[in-house]
Amino acid sequence: MDSPSRIPTPPPRSTAIVVGAGFSGLSAAKVLVERGIDDVLILEASDRIGGRIHKQEFGGVAVELGAGWIVGVGGREVNPVLDMVAQSGLRTCLSDYSNARYNIYDRSGKIFPSGIAGDSYNKAVETAVQNLKCQESAVRELIKVVDPSTTPITPMELAIDFILHDFEMPEVEPISTFLDFGEREFMVIDMRGYEHLVHRLAGEFLSSSSDGEITDARLQLNKVVREIQHSRNSVTVVTEDGCIYEANYLILSVSIGVLKSDLISFQPSLPRWKRKAIEDIDVMVYTKIFLKFPYSFWPSGPDKEFFIYAHERRGYYTFWQHMENAYPGSNILVVTLTNGESKRVENQSDEETRKEAMQVLKDMFGPNIPEATSILVPRWWTNRFQRCSYSNYPMIPDHELLQSIQGPVGRIFFTGEHTSERFSGYVHGAYLSGIDTAKVVLEEMKKENEMALIEPLLAMTLSQTDAVSGGLHKYDMSKQMHLTGKLYSEPIL
Repeated sequence: MDSPSRIPTPPPRSTAIVVGAGFSGLSAAKVLVERGIDDVLILEASDRIGGRIHKQEFGGVAVELGAGWIVGVGGREVNPVLDMVAQSGLRTCLSDYSNARYNIYDRSGKIFPSGIAGDSYNKAVETAVQNLKCQESAVRELIKVVDPSTTPITPMELAIDFILHDFEMPEVEPISTFLDFGEREFMVIDMRGYEHLVHRLAGEFLSSSSDGEITDARLQLNKVVREIQHSRNSVTVVTEDGCIYEANYLILSVSIGVLKSDLISFQPSLPRWKRKAIEDIDVMVYTKIFLKFPYSFWPSGPDKEFFIYAHERRGYYTFWQHMENAYPGSNILVVTLTNGESKRVENQSDEETRKEAMQVLKDMFGPNIPEATSILVPRWWTNRFQRCSYSNYPMIPDHELLQSIQGPVGRIFFTGEHTSERFSGYVHGAYLSGIDTAKVVLEEMKKENEMALIEPLLAMTLSQTDAVSGGLHKYDMSKQMHLTGKLYSEPIL
């Protein structure tokens, strides 16, 4: 007769659980540990840390599938991520997108004259700014403004519109990142990858082996959180492998895409205001497709790194970059897709994508170019642990929406780049949001500890009052206990 299967002993209750080991989750956990909360438990769904920061070797070099740039350099303040880069000696190079508008190819392989391209770009910028002002006025007066004359129509207009809105103006102007940290952007081109910064951060408070591998039991990989049960006293987390974890507080550091999905259920359900905030924030899908060639056939030079393909379909293999400035002799091209095109490509085979990209390249550079020997297509949209690349707030500021997405639900606290008031969508936004959220949790812990000291004194005072007055009805006593800030389900005798 087979012996009954053993039920694993549940781990002891933690002071705090952090769900997600990306930059925000790790920065939050680090703050808690540094403030003496040593029993923090970090649950990560995948088999690695870093979240949407992830490198992969391709064509003999390290390429960034997700975040790849330090955005915001050269300003009055030092970007905290740039500070980490400097301390780590991570190799980077400046990305200058300004010349891309002068390298716009049509479907016959001709480059639009620089004067025409420049004028079209400047006109598009003026139109975008004017539209934004009109939208702001419309929001204030609750009217809808539609101006068909500003809609891009020609392939070049569509290409410039794509570059302008999907790359250069992805958020409300003025952009806080550029105001605070500077307008320059540096691409990470280090074989250790952008994720080296994440490992460095984790190593500052989690124990690791001599080769740098994290061995700390407080970090649990391959723990897919499927259910979060929450009450006035605790939070319980149920993972896909059947494990159950309990804590006083929970910091939820998953993407806005995951919050929109059905990966994690809440018992009881999140309140309507929180669900609405999650619904109202859009997501951006950003796909960098890498193609390796036997030799380079594209123009080279300091002003040729980026080039644009003008097509009748907006965003169809529009934005290209060669990797020669980053890795000389690598013979790698990168083409970036977003949103609808990203989702479409993620749902087809890599071979179909390679054929589409090759036809675009043949349009630009002729039919005799070499075939790509390999292709790499990241899939952030269909990855159930990500479901997006970053959050995409409305162009018109909505402070109520931001407060709702930041707001805790009982003992559940939310963090990540999507909760950053000034830096949503950026790596430094994720990092700083984790720090801010941890500080809020620490403040709540302090209040609860103070209340724990006050409650016995209040109970003693009420008991003495009871003796003097001849006794309070136990239901009235229960009402009195509401003054402590705690909601008791049973009367206090």
